[in-house]
Amino acid sequence: MPSVSVVIACRNAADTLGIQLEALSHQTYSGDWDVIISDNGSTDHTRLVVRRYEGILPGLQMVDSSDRPGAGHARNVAAKVSVSDFLAFCDADDEVAVDWLETMMAALTERNPFVAGRFESRKLNSERVLRSRPLQQSTGLQESPFGPGLPHAGAGNLGIRRDLFLAVDGFDQAVGTLEDTDLCWRVQLAGTPLIFAPEVVVHVRLRSSFSKMWRQGWNYGHAAALLERRYGNKPIASATAVTTSLAVIKAAQEAADTPSAGPVGSAVKLLRENPSPGALMWAVGWHVGHRAMKDDVLPPLKSAKENRLRQAG
Repeated sequence: MPSVSVVIACRNAADTLGIQLEALSHQTYSGDWDVIISDNGSTDHTRLVVRRYEGILPGLQMVDSSDRPGAGHARNVAAKVSVSDFLAFCDADDEVAVDWLETMMAALTERNPFVAGRFESRKLNSERVLRSRPLQQSTGLQESPFGPGLPHAGAGNLGIRRDLFLAVDGFDQAVGTLEDTDLCWRVQLAGTPLIFAPEVVVHVRLRSSFSKMWRQGWNYGHAAALLERRYGNKPIASATAVTTSLAVIKAAQEAADTPSAGPVGSAVKLLRENPSPGALMWAVGWHVGHRAMKDDVLPPLKSAKENRLRQAG
């Protein structure tokens, strides 16, 4: 059977990582697998939490990725250390379902070498937090109102054949928060489609404080602006696209750029589209982040032909 490495990027994740590792310790998968924790500069008790699961989780190892901040870099370091056929990514603050790895590997080996699973939000979040923003990837792949018109998915529930991942140089560390969106687009442009496997479930933990909601919104907004500059702004006609937070805030940003809207009209639209305080905080953060650092750009993409040749090689 093909082997798989479960990759978890973390930084100061002592409060939640144990829940994720405990969930992994109960996996039903009977194939060859290991767990690689990539520590991106933790200063808390993350390493102690990992040590508790030595001898419990198969092939558990912790690698140091503190030389450069960012989850994308941390995952890339782990992927290079891995010697497995496949990589399965999950996050340090979530909780995988008991059959997560079994269903992930079935989808990767029987259906497609690039797979995104389903996010479930009710187990780990209060009703107040759930109102802060709608959860993407609960009924299908994510879509954006800009970019190449291709679906994408979050790295918290993503599986890929390792050679395909390395062929496109993994996550682009310059992108930031939406490095998973960028990876999904580059892999698909290189010739490998992304499919949705709803049976592959991860219980996600959303931001619970206003400051964290604002910061996440800012990060998403800034990264979205970078991706628009890399891929262009090509809206897609899709019903699901307009239900996502990103599309809602993008529409508000476009309205703000319309002279007839004015600051009052823009503020009213933000309030109407984001009725809860948490949603509004996230939206304002996105709006500010999207307008920040307008001179920031990403390195140019390799050509799709070059990436396809690397995958074939």
